[in-house]
Amino acid sequence: MTGIWAIVLAAGESRRMGSPKMLLPYNDVTIIEQVIRNLTAANVDRVVVVVGANREEIMKVTRRYDVFHCYNEDYKSGMLSSVRCGFNSLPDGCLAALIMPGDQPMTGPGEINRVISSFLESDRGLVMAACNGKRGHPLIVDMKYLEEVLSLPEEEGLRALAERHPDDVLESDTDDPSVLRDIDTQEDYMNEISKT
Repeated sequence: MTGIWAIVLAAGESRRMGSPKMLLPYNDVTIIEQVIRNLTAANVDRVVVVVGANREEIMKVTRRYDVFHCYNEDYKSGMLSSVRCGFNSLPDGCLAALIMPGDQPMTGPGEINRVISSFLESDRGLVMAACNGKRGHPLIVDMKYLEEVLSLPEEEGLRALAERHPDDVLESDTDDPSVLRDIDTQEDYMNEISKT
């Protein structure tokens, strides 16, 4: 047990996609299912899926897996509200939260474990995947930042933590560019499908 719980951000409205992107086919499942499979195959203790828009349709799929759910009533206000919802659902004794976008199915267990190992082997409280000098996901946040996460301004988002605490940040470098990509548009989706 690592003491690390994964928070999957799956509450968005998929406005740029035009349909619920979490439910689009990916490999032999859906995008959100592939993300859950990647996480449950990695070294996280449990997975919390944050739902909002299209909640019923998404939960119909995600209930097949041994995951928790939390509903973000405030999902229209942006991603940070989903991060807060996830943090609020974590149990006492949790060491850290691994934040994973629900639209990043291409980042596999190996890359997730790389970031987890970097966190566990360092004394840093903020560890994130990085490729070619750019920061991506997953991102691990030590629970010592819980109160600060809950009070961050919406317009700043979670990245503000790294800006406020640069000495507590570690970039877990990889040559896998999937850590920088997510699926926002139909073009993004077709590009990723062509790689599977």
